[in-house]
Formats: sequence, structure tokens, C-alpha cells
Amino acid sequence: MPCRPLAFRLVTAPAPTRQRSRTLAFIALTKPRIIELLLITTVPTMVVAEGGVPSLWLIVATVFGGTLAAGGANAFNMYIDRDIDRLMERTKGRPLVTGEVAPREALVFAFAVEIAAFAFLWGFVNLLSAVLAVSATLFYVFVYTLWLKRTSTSNIVIGGAAGAVPVLVGWSSVTNELDWPPVVLFAIIFYWTPPHFWALAIRYKDDYQAADVPMLPAVASLRTTASRILIYTVLLVALTLVFGPVADMGLTYYLSAIVLGVVFTGLAVQVFRRPEPALAMRLFGWSITYLTLLFGSMAADEIVRNGF
Repeated sequence: MPCRPLAFRLVTAPAPTRQRSRTLAFIALTKPRIIELLLITTVPTMVVAEGGVPSLWLIVATVFGGTLAAGGANAFNMYIDRDIDRLMERTKGRPLVTGEVAPREALVFAFAVEIAAFAFLWGFVNLLSAVLAVSATLFYVFVYTLWLKRTSTSNIVIGGAAGAVPVLVGWSSVTNELDWPPVVLFAIIFYWTPPHFWALAIRYKDDYQAADVPMLPAVASLRTTASRILIYTVLLVALTLVFGPVADMGLTYYLSAIVLGVVFTGLAVQVFRRPEPALAMRLFGWSITYLTLLFGSMAADEIVRNGF
């Protein structure tokens, strides 16, 4: 008899752990690390649009709504790609592969989060921002995930447009309209995405081959991939310099764009000369730092010149 309370505790104790695991699994469906990367472009864009720091409430509302929209898109992506995710070492631990989340649950979750994103952005930011955010999801799901990803080597080139929409959302949240500066920012993200992703894909080309996904390094030589990386990097750096006069940026931004661009180009040249996974991953890591510092310099330039 004295042992029964202990046995009862042993049976019920895992319940909170199980609930926590389920919660983390649903959070994983949204791909939080990718969302972080997208949102670091949103707030600096808002600062440039405002000509200073927007209201804290607007920043929080835009970031929260954008997080929901991106999270819903990523959940749809995981639902659709669950068959190939189980074939790739990099993705075989995802919740739909491990069975932590059932496919129907993931689909309902994706719809619920996306609807909440549209309603929240419409209610607390503006309709244009809500429409832009949801249009990015539609493009990501139907154009990239369902069509291009499994059929074209241009998958990430065209599909990357979805990841460039947050700058449009950031700008429209402040101005309730679009202009040339956010269009150039959109182009910057658009041209940044291929070298960023292809560098990672060089490391995981065997995964893409196993899943029969025609990501460029999986179907072309590493030299061909490296040459494309270099071309897109040069175009990217050129666009960052175009942004300066279009958005009337100052010296802080120009110096940052030049220095950061030189480093990015230098790493891309290294990969072109020696298209090896180690150098490619070095470029991949720098590409994230590059984007963070570039957009940070935009915000810093605006704040220094115009104040809060």
C-alpha cells in the first residue's frame, strides 16, 4: 500500500512534460528561426519609412502580425512537405515527421494562425499590410511549395519573393502606401535569397538529391552553383547602393553597405574558387550577419540624422 501513491505519481508526472512537448512542436511548425530572419528587416524598414522611430505600439503590432503570417505560411509548408522532410537528414526531426503533430492538426493550425494574422493586421495596423502579408503566404504556398520547389531549379529564386514581402509590410504599416524605397528593399531581399540559400544547399545537396528536389546544387555542378552565387551577390551589392539615393540615406548607410558588400563579395569569390561545403557554410553564416547589419545600418543612419 505505501507504494501506491508513488506509482500514481509516476504515471501522472509526465503529463506536463507531454503538454510542453506538444506546445513546442506546434511552435516548431512556424519555423521560428526563419521568422527571426524575416522580421529583422521589418523594423528598420519602419524606421526609414517614419524618418525616425515609429510608435512602440505600431512596431509591436506589425511585428506580431507579421510573425503570425510567416508562422502560418511555414506551417502550411511543413504540412505539404512532410513526405520529403522524412527523406532529408536536415528535416527528419520536424514534428510532422516524428508524429508529434498529426497532419490534420498542422493544417488546422496553419489556417487558424493565418486567419488570425490577417484579422490582427487589418484591425490594428491597416488593410494594405494585412493583404500584403497574406499574399506572401499564398505565393509561398502555391507558387513555391506546391509548384516550383519540386519542379524547377529556379525554385528558390522566384520563391524567394515571398520572403521579401515583410519589407513591404513594414513600409505600408507606417505610410499605408508603397513607394520606390520599399520596392528597392524588396529587390535587395529577392537577390539576397539565392546566394544565402544556395550556400546552405551546397552543404545539404545529398539531402535534396535523396528527396528528388531540384535545388540547384543537387542538379548542377558546384562550380555552376558558385558562379550563380557570385552573380547574385554582385547584383545584391549594387542594389544596396541604389537604395542610398532612392531613400535619401546618409553616410552611415553608404559606408556600411560598401564594407558589408565587399566582405560578402569576397566570400562569394572564395566559394567560386573553391566550391566546398565548409566555405559555403561560412558564406551562409555571413549572409545572415550581412542582412542584420545592413538593415541595422539603415535604421541607425535614419535615427542619427533625424533623431527619434
